[in-house]
Amino acid sequence: MHKIVVLDGAVLNPGDLSWTPLEALGSLTVYDRTPGEMILSHIGDADIVLTNKTPLTAETLAAAPKVKFIGALGTGFNSIAIGAAKSLGVAVANVPSYSTHDVAQFTMALLLEVCHRIGDHSRGVQAGEWARSRDFCYWDYPQMELFGKTFGVIGMGRIGQAAAKLAEAFGMKVLYYSRHEKELPFPAEFVDLDTLLRESDVVSLHCPLTPQDRGLIGREKIGKMKDGAILLNTSRGSLIDEEAVADALKSGKLYAFAADVLPQEPMRADSPFLGLDNVILTPHIAWASRAARKRLLDVTVSNIAAFLEGKVQNRVE
Repeated sequence: MHKIVVLDGAVLNPGDLSWTPLEALGSLTVYDRTPGEMILSHIGDADIVLTNKTPLTAETLAAAPKVKFIGALGTGFNSIAIGAAKSLGVAVANVPSYSTHDVAQFTMALLLEVCHRIGDHSRGVQAGEWARSRDFCYWDYPQMELFGKTFGVIGMGRIGQAAAKLAEAFGMKVLYYSRHEKELPFPAEFVDLDTLLRESDVVSLHCPLTPQDRGLIGREKIGKMKDGAILLNTSRGSLIDEEAVADALKSGKLYAFAADVLPQEPMRADSPFLGLDNVILTPHIAWASRAARKRLLDVTVSNIAAFLEGKVQNRVE
């Protein structure tokens, strides 16, 4: 019987999903979390290992010769030493597209929160501020209309396209920068990065994290952005230079920064974003609806079933 180990199952399934479909494929052990010093002992003699963020380094894989299949519990696979896995004959598969609509929706939720600060106003109302108001309405933050503004997308993959389509529905002009021009079912203009930064009222990051793009949005790129632009990040935290973005927020170069991801997660206790009123941060939850997590688990089961039949679907190279 195949032995399956989930190294960090707590966030995928905090109790509202069933592991039964995985149990049908082999002997299953699920760990909520796996600290670094226990990775090898938790893997044990399993031949199928599933991981979200628990790192599987080249050294770890070399010390776990029975592993034949690694499933990334997500789209990203930065935590897995892909080259080492390939050299050892270990197949690796991920789960693309499971959270496309969730992340696009969340991107727009962050943008709308910047525009209207609904949470702040709701808390004010609950605190009695509306009841004490001398007028029929009040606002503590400027209200912003999106219609006619320019939404710049960096990375026009599935999520970038879904977010851009929502922005276009709000009446925004869409610009995008990507490795290749795309045929899209909605109006969008393919431009170079400098043009996108210069002309966009909102810049939204949807590109993968590569060595070349680490710290992509730093002082140089921010300097090319429109004064008072809004920066959104629901992709990878390390696409930004935290200190550079924080300085731009303090100086007013950037109107606001809203993100669901940061370079270090959990976030640094001394993050430069703490205490800034023009920052909206959420704790990496754009992917976390039950529907998206159920799709993630279902595709993971399908990936393993395919592997057991001698095929590898959603292979990561």
